[in-house]
Amino acid sequence: MLVVTTEKIEGYKVVEVKGPVFGIIVRSRGLGGDILAGLKSLVGGEIKQYTAMLEDARKEALDRMIKNANEMNANAIIMMRYDSGEIGQNMSEIVAYGTAVVIEELS
Repeated sequence: MLVVTTEKIEGYKVVEVKGPVFGIIVRSRGLGGDILAGLKSLVGGEIKQYTAMLEDARKEALDRMIKNANEMNANAIIMMRYDSGEIGQNMSEIVAYGTAVVIEELS
């Protein structure tokens, strides 16, 4: 599955638009992470536990979006983006979304 953030893919043409696809995940930080983050915020710097959690969440959202596109018989996703938000005080939502398409190589 080819996933790009652009509208066009060099060397390919879009022959069919399947429609919008997305993958979503909601993760909770947990009490231990909140305590460590609170302590780290006093001195500044990167909070590596949160960085790792968000990297994992983005990967999972991307994988779910690709699975959705595969189920639509697409072979590429164009205009891919991420969005994120907070739910409550200790949950993060990550969404990967784009447009599932069928592409063919230009001859």
